[in-house]
Amino acid sequence: MCRAGGGCKRAESERKGPVGAAAGAVQEMGEQPIFTTRAHVFQIDPSTKKNWVPASKQAVTVSYFYDVTRNSYRIISVDGAKVIINSTITPNMTFTKTSQKFGQWADSRANTVFGLGFSSEQQLTKFADKFQEVKEAAKLAKDKSQEKIETSSNHSQESGCETPSSTQASSVNGTDDEKASHVGPADTHLKSENDKLKIALTQSAANVKKWEIELQTLRESNARLTTALQESAASVEQWKKQFSICRDENDRLRNKIDELEEQCSEINREKEKNTQLKRRIEELESELREKETELKDLRKQSEIIPQLMSECEYVSEKLEAAERDNQNLEDKVRSLKTDIEESKYRQRHLKVELKSFLEVLDGKIDDLHDFRRGLSKLGTDN
Repeated sequence: MCRAGGGCKRAESERKGPVGAAAGAVQEMGEQPIFTTRAHVFQIDPSTKKNWVPASKQAVTVSYFYDVTRNSYRIISVDGAKVIINSTITPNMTFTKTSQKFGQWADSRANTVFGLGFSSEQQLTKFADKFQEVKEAAKLAKDKSQEKIETSSNHSQESGCETPSSTQASSVNGTDDEKASHVGPADTHLKSENDKLKIALTQSAANVKKWEIELQTLRESNARLTTALQESAASVEQWKKQFSICRDENDRLRNKIDELEEQCSEINREKEKNTQLKRRIEELESELREKETELKDLRKQSEIIPQLMSECEYVSEKLEAAERDNQNLEDKVRSLKTDIEESKYRQRHLKVELKSFLEVLDGKIDDLHDFRRGLSKLGTDN
């Protein structure tokens, strides 16, 4: 039996699958989201209960909705046609911040743990605050619904107890005619009401048993989820250690990369040196070929060296003869110079003698002139 349409709708949404359930939930709510943000969605690995499994390849929209028909709050996230999160918030749920940008909560009905990775710590704080607000609102809604159920149950019990007593009082105080006139319709009405109350009590008892079973299931799920959270916390510590190890390994690899880059630069320098050496070797080989060519020429020239030697000896002999002739000529030149000096000396002596002779001659000529004049005078006188 479906009460107020809630059970039938839930069963129908479960038959439709998670996509239909979430889409139907949003369609039934007909409300704008209370709060919306974007985050990377993860779910705990159901087999290991330790590792996180990404539910989306990129950041998706995560929203809080209020379900008016069920008087409940939900967190819903859809990636295209795939429903990632369809979690009904209950008062016993807890949102835990495991890092500056990551938080998680356990959903006992879905029997899983959801994780959200945000782009900033501020977004995580806003989501956690909104989770706490919605959690308190869900608690108030649950308390109100519980009060309504208890009130209706008490009212039904009181009405069921009071109706027979009033009937007895009327039957005692009434006359036989009144009994005859009123007992038929009143009995029918009371029986119908009693039947309705019995059905309501039966349904209430069945609902209580169902709620007790569901409560026990929730407790067991909470125990499992608490264990999963503890294991998750332990795995977080392990991940932190692994992260530290990976960071150290990353630093070591970076240092290794720096060393390899330095080695690569050294190798490049060595390559440049090798290129220069190859160029130098090519130049030396070219010079060596030139020297070999010169050596061949010299070898060819060495073949005519004996002839050149004989010619050189002949030239040397001629040179020696020329030197001897030159020596003789030099001796002759020296003797000629001596003769010239002597002739110059004799010439100077002759000049002196000639000068003295000319002076004597001039004196003699003057004497002759005087003598001639004297003769002339003598001739004139005579």
